[in-house]
Order: sequence, then structure tokens, then C-alpha cells
Amino acid sequence: MSRDDDRLTPVEVAVSRARRWRLLILAFVALAIGYYLLFVNQYVLAFEDETEHFLHGSIGSEVATGPPYWVFKALPVMYRSRLGKEGYRRFGFLYQSPDAELPIGVSRRVVSGVERVWLNCSVCHVGTYRLPGETEQHMIPGAPSNNLRLQELITFLIDVGRDPGFNADALIAAINSDEVGGDLNVFERTIYRHIVFPRVKYAFLDLGNRLAFVSRQEPWGPGRVDTFNPYKAIQFNFPMGPGNIGGAALNGSSDYPAIWQQRPREGMNLHWDGNNDSVAERNLSAALGAGVTPVTVDRRSIGRIERWMWDLQPPRFPAADKIDRAKLAEGEHLFVRYCSECHGQRGPHGYDYDTNRYPRLGKVEPLAEIGTDPGRWASYTDNFVAAQNLLYAGYPWRFQRFHKTEGYANHPLDGIWARSPYLHNGSVPTLRDLLEPSSRRPSVWYRGSDELDLQRVGYRTDGAAQGGTLFRYDTSRPGNANTGHEGPRYGTDLPASAKDALIEYMKTL
Repeated sequence: MSRDDDRLTPVEVAVSRARRWRLLILAFVALAIGYYLLFVNQYVLAFEDETEHFLHGSIGSEVATGPPYWVFKALPVMYRSRLGKEGYRRFGFLYQSPDAELPIGVSRRVVSGVERVWLNCSVCHVGTYRLPGETEQHMIPGAPSNNLRLQELITFLIDVGRDPGFNADALIAAINSDEVGGDLNVFERTIYRHIVFPRVKYAFLDLGNRLAFVSRQEPWGPGRVDTFNPYKAIQFNFPMGPGNIGGAALNGSSDYPAIWQQRPREGMNLHWDGNNDSVAERNLSAALGAGVTPVTVDRRSIGRIERWMWDLQPPRFPAADKIDRAKLAEGEHLFVRYCSECHGQRGPHGYDYDTNRYPRLGKVEPLAEIGTDPGRWASYTDNFVAAQNLLYAGYPWRFQRFHKTEGYANHPLDGIWARSPYLHNGSVPTLRDLLEPSSRRPSVWYRGSDELDLQRVGYRTDGAAQGGTLFRYDTSRPGNANTGHEGPRYGTDLPASAKDALIEYMKTL
């Protein structure tokens, strides 16, 4: 039996009961906070203006792929010895102003209470140009990126993950530096040390494991991307070792495409190899390449971008006063004879995309006929098609229309002046060079300048051209061949004066 002095007094009973209630309340509050942070506190930074949404709006890539905002901001400070004062500009990122917080093409979304950032559509689809002798850089939303060095960004993130100096202490110190201004408090520092940093470290290491094959590829250079080989590794975990992929299929790098005037392109064979005729499926596939997953994709956001680019007008040649009007009639006649059947042409009310009038427009030219570099075509394999058409299974928007083709597709040439370099792999620097046989096209030249060559139509290719760090493009390397699209059918045997007239007309497209 208990002794009387072992019994709790009424006051002690009340105190004990109150303590238990306080603990229960605290536990409930902690659970509520945790639930809020993990499941409720998720939102996206939105933009009312459609162009701003294209430039900065989230498509859902941050959820599965994106690093925390403060990590993204801290990396250029931690690795200034590698990136210099340029920071992310070293990878070709563009900024709307010198003091812009994030580059174009990097969006923000709060996920599980943590603000995260990653890529959207515009990172690959904003081009730039400068007029000769001028320093002002003009941006063209919807044009192919001629600056982005995505392979170098990937390599940088992989190297960061493997760097022993990339640790929680160094990361927190960089975030709290005056330059970054993160000012993490004690609680936030604890979260970053024990939760955020380990996850970021793992993500970078995992990226390195999945994309190890990238080190065996030829350098992509600015304005080019291997669209589907990284896709295979990231989305499907395909084996990508030397015994699994090699030869032409290993180097499938190609230029980014323009995305204006998508309405008339619906039903044409899209992508360089024409592997899909649905704009919507093509867009969802491109979003996966930017880092979304079938679970995290923000279809409403992508829908806004689709509507924006549906009727987006191609840019006009920026030096119309320098077009030789005396040559336009001859140039138009030559274009009708040599080009319009495959590419359409300018009509009285804008570009004419009528596939009934131009029977080869939007169709695939067999590789044996077109003769261009096979790398991009070879990288898109039957096994990948089978896997790709399982994406979004269970949803009405499941992929159904991807297929392997026999070559490369004929595309409209609207705004062609803003889509240099030319051919699918960007192996020919100017339109005037494209009208020459491959034996007379430049074999080694420099990419990376955005200074226009108004006469030949393209960007300057010499070592003194304005722009970012120049990239030496060697057409003898795998995936870089400048052959094809040549012979009597393509006008490469025309006299020089006729070629010049054709170029003057193409400036008006």
C-alpha cells in the first residue's frame, strides 16, 4: 500500500495535469507547423504580364530539381575563382538589368517552406543581337538562345558536388556574407546545416552519376544542347556508359529552336527530326528537359506560355534600311524556285505557312537526301521513344505522338535572320555560307558573339567579334559536321550574284 506522503496533493495533481496539457499543445503546434511547412506553405511567384511570365514564371522545375534560392545565390560567391565577377553570366545567362535579382529563365517557387529556384522555358528561348559597332545588347523573347552554355553549367554543378570544400559551414558563411545577404538566423542555420545542405550535396552528386557520360561528349558550346541523351539518364535512368552509347548517337547536340508562331506549326513535324506533330506534347517534353517531372509539371503555367507563343510574331530584320531593295524581286523569284516548297514563304499578309500550297513544308527529309550530320537523329532511339510515350501515363495528356523518323524536318523560315547559326547543329555560321557547298563553308570558326553580320546574315565569327567568351567550333569533330543541304536542288551552285539576291530577300522573312 502507498503511504500517505506518496500521494499527490490536489495542487500537484493540477500542476501535473496542466503540464501534460502544455506538452500536448506544444506537440500539436509543432505538428501543425511541420504540416504547414511541408504541405501547405507552397506557392509560386506569379506575373500578370504574359512576357514577364515567360521570362520568369515557374513551370514546376523547382520542386524536384531546383536548389534553394540562397544556395543558388551563394554559389558564385563560393566559387568566384572559377566564375569570376561574371557569376552565372559565365554560362550565358541573361539579366534584364545590371541589378536584377535572378537571370532570365530562372523562376522561383516556395516548396515545403523553402524558396527554391530553377529553369523555365525562356532560359533556352531568348536570343540577343548587337548591331555592328554598337555595344547595346537587344533581347528577342522567343528566339533561340545563342548564349546559354548549359553543358558548362552542368559540369560546374557536378564539380561543386564533388568538391570537399563544399560543406555546410562554407555554404552558410557564403549565404550570410554581405554580398549574398541571406542573414540566416539560428533556426535557419540549423535547417540548412542538417537538412538543406545534405540534400543539395546529394542532388549534385546524383547529377554527376547520371550525367557522367557528358564528359565523353564533344563540347556543346553556346546556344547548343544535347536534347535527349541527358533526358534518357535523368527521366528514365538509362545506362549511358561506353558500352551502352557511342558513335554518332553520343553527340546529338543541336541549336535551340525559335518558338514564335506556333499556331500554324500545329500538325507539322516538330523538333529537328520531326518526331512529333503536337505542339502541346512538344512543349511538355521540353518542360521535362528543363527539370520538371510528370508529377511536378505546372500545366496551367505552361498553358499560359503556349497561348503567348501561339501567335507570337517573328522579329523583323533590325536594319531594314540596309536591305538592297533592287535585289528583292530576283531574290523572291529564286526563293520560290529553290526554297518555298519546303519552307513556305512571305505572303501579302505575313508569312505563308500553308502546307497545301507548299507540300514539303513540315515534312521530314530522309537523312540520305538532306545529308546533314546524323548525330541528333541517331541520339533519338526507338528504345527512348518507347519509354517517352509512357510519360504522363494515366492522364489525358499522356504522350502518344512521339516516333522515330528517317531524317530531319523542313521548318518555316520566318525570322530566319534571328536564328543563326544554321542547320540543326548550328554548324554553318551565316545564310550566305549555307548557300555554298560544304567544301566552301567555314570549317573552323567562333561561336558566342551576338554582333550581327548584316550582309551575310548571321553573327560575326572572327576572334575579335563582340559578345561573351568565344567558342571554337570545329566542323571535323563528331556531331559538328557542316555537310548537307547542298547541290542543285538547294541552290548552292548558283552564281554569287544570285545568292546575294536570295540573301536580301531572306532578310524580309
